[in-house]
Amino acid sequence: MHPSPRITRLVIPFVLLLGWLAVGGLLGPYAGKLGEVATNDQAAFLPRSAESTRVVDAQRALRQAEALPAVVVWTVPQGQRVTPAQERAATAALASLGGGEGAAGPASPALASGDGRALQGVVPLRPDLGDALPDVLDRVREAAGAVPGTTVRVAGPAATQADLGDAFAGIDGLLLGVALATVLVILLGVYRSVLLPLVVVFGAVLALGLACAIVYALADRGLVRVDGQVQGILSILVIGAATDYALLLTARFREELAERTDRFEAMRAAWRRTLGPVVASAATVALGLLALLLSDLTNNRALGPVGAIGIGCAVLAALTFLPAALVLLGRAAYWPARPKSSADGGHRVWARVAALVDRAPRRVWALTLAGLLACAAFAPALHSRGVPLDEIFVNDAPSVSAQAALGAHFPGGSGNPAVVIADADRSAEVLAAARATEGVAGAAPVGGPGAGGRVRIDATLAAAADSDAAKETVVRLRTAVHAVPGADALVGGYTAQQYDTQRTAARDRTLIVPVVLAIILVILAGLLRSLVMPLLLVATVALNFLATLGVSALVFRGVFGFTGTDASVPLYGFVFLVALGVDYNIFLMSRVREETAAHGHREGIRRGLTSTGGVITSAGVVLAATFAALGVIPLAFLVQIAFIVAFGVLLDTLVVRSLLVPALVRDLGPKSWWPGSPRDTSEAPSGSEVPVKEGAR
Repeated sequence: MHPSPRITRLVIPFVLLLGWLAVGGLLGPYAGKLGEVATNDQAAFLPRSAESTRVVDAQRALRQAEALPAVVVWTVPQGQRVTPAQERAATAALASLGGGEGAAGPASPALASGDGRALQGVVPLRPDLGDALPDVLDRVREAAGAVPGTTVRVAGPAATQADLGDAFAGIDGLLLGVALATVLVILLGVYRSVLLPLVVVFGAVLALGLACAIVYALADRGLVRVDGQVQGILSILVIGAATDYALLLTARFREELAERTDRFEAMRAAWRRTLGPVVASAATVALGLLALLLSDLTNNRALGPVGAIGIGCAVLAALTFLPAALVLLGRAAYWPARPKSSADGGHRVWARVAALVDRAPRRVWALTLAGLLACAAFAPALHSRGVPLDEIFVNDAPSVSAQAALGAHFPGGSGNPAVVIADADRSAEVLAAARATEGVAGAAPVGGPGAGGRVRIDATLAAAADSDAAKETVVRLRTAVHAVPGADALVGGYTAQQYDTQRTAARDRTLIVPVVLAIILVILAGLLRSLVMPLLLVATVALNFLATLGVSALVFRGVFGFTGTDASVPLYGFVFLVALGVDYNIFLMSRVREETAAHGHREGIRRGLTSTGGVITSAGVVLAATFAALGVIPLAFLVQIAFIVAFGVLLDTLVVRSLLVPALVRDLGPKSWWPGSPRDTSEAPSGSEVPVKEGAR
């Protein structure tokens, strides 16, 4: 006896659900374990071919990378000066720390500042302390606090690394919780149903668990690199993308349910018509992220494959778990709301927007274009020369106040010297050249000759290590020491790393931006069977990106108080906004193409905009809110990325995709589809198929 067709059709959804539940049970915990293989060592994310990176490698050869400096700063109250007794007590405190737990060697003696109001000393710590670093720094502060009449602070790379670790400490729980709660609230408002938001969010969580498990396995084997920033972006990207794809499928399934009595046939039609846009969308984002592999910055290269894995898992969950859950739930998924057909006219707001675009397309696109160009005019004001040390953390951080105290009484580059590596037999000439360089406050050798007869010289810069003046000094210092014959001198250190990162980021933008645009054009041409339409869509999302940068330049300085952005922010913003912006245009124009095939160009635009306006706008709001959740991590880089992507996505969905694109396409007429025609290649509209009357539930 053969099983009935109904039972056979139920088997596949049940198998898919069981498979995903197994994935959730076995791999879900990896979403909270990814931090175990993450590293926040900033030296690991330098430009691969830069001179400052070669200095780090040379320090390892000299066995000098085994120290993570903690700079202890003592200050006395206004109007007082450091006494000899305080200087002796500070030196004794440093000596007691030199051989303590976590120390990598003897500490320096305490040195008084030129104004006589502060002392400083360096305690070298082991760089492999990991989670124990904050406790070690607490012991340093406790021991240094024995100097009477002074205020103690700890600056330097060790303190900055500890504050970075503290900033990322809650990334597994806090960020994920905020993002999921935000998405759930929005979905409850969008769907006005009980079960469907929970199903969508659960699918996103399953996708994230799978992505984290894959990334964990690769990172554990050294095949990909993960830091706190990449980890946070992965979580947001998977949740946002999985929810967006789910919104598209659930909206189409709701339409099909209103026209068919068989939920299996309804899902088959919805899945088939959603597959192309979703796969094209995922390919756009994934390939755009993989283009980051062309970057010479290691953290950019790290985000490429990790982000692409996340997008792959998101689309897999949206096209397997979600259809299985929906087909088993049927109309109950939308309860208490009722499924509506696209023939119902869509949301009244979007019907009015479509009517406006149809009635006055040239006026609509001219006004929106003018507004976007006005915003884009401010884009050059967004400086990407790096984030100053006192702006790295959005909230006050101990390392920032300590660095400010250090800079107030000692040369601006104290605690972050330029590191010169040279041949030992020419060290005297190199030392003289460094001391004679304009902007160098002092220079001294560190240790004796090491491996290969190389020696290290630390050059303290007069200007703050994160300033433009310090970067100019590094350029002059490199010119000076490179000119010493036979020295084979290299200049690295914090300021040199910032300078090299800035130059490399500019080079990356020049290379990667055209590659991403080319990838998107090829995908759009294949999906829409057109050459004019892809060029139009890419031009509009590029304009949206420039307009977003212009608004960001004003907001960052006027509202957030940022004087600059991280060098990678414009590139990250471009990849996310352009790839994700094209997503919404893919969703819109694939539906317009389908409707045009049945109803003609003008009516196709009206129907396509009306039927997709609500779901695409909801998807944009979800993605914007998800990226905005990155703002809970108190780092300027992530706050800047959060604002750029969130604002840019909203601008794209509410203005570019809703007004500019449909108005331009309406004004261009059928030639916008040149050289193809939607009538030649599109499927029949959903309403043309005969509903199947069996299996209503």
